Amino acid sequence: MHLAYPAVLAALLFCTGVYGVLARRNAILVLMSVELMLNAVNLNLVAFDVWLRDRLHAGQALTLFTIAIAAAEIGIGLAIVLMVYRNRGTADVDRLRDTAEATAPAGTDPTTAQPADSVTGAAA
Repeated sequence: MHLAYPAVLAALLFCTGVYGVLARRNAILVLMSVELMLNAVNLNLVAFDVWLRDRLHAGQALTLFTIAIAAAEIGIGLAIVLMVYRNRGTADVDRLRDTAEATAPAGTDPTTAQPADSVTGAAA
């Protein structure tokens, strides 16, 4: 078996996943793109395991661990996305960047939202 075929396919899958992570705005599509990149890595692990004729099949064992980690990652990721969607009403990544509390305007104390004293910095 030629190593070039699965390596080129894995590179194409990985590049497609990177494009999906960078270009998509929907959080679920970003998670799917991460899964695509992990599958490209799995393809490389199995291809190199077959090509090297490893007696311990370390590439296939690492692939099983990667699949388990990917399943846990997608489960937790989807739970977070669903919770954010319920609270915010959107899964748009650009709109989710402000997940922290709203910041107070400049020159105010963030804990009380009152104008700060210019000398000590404490709230009036």
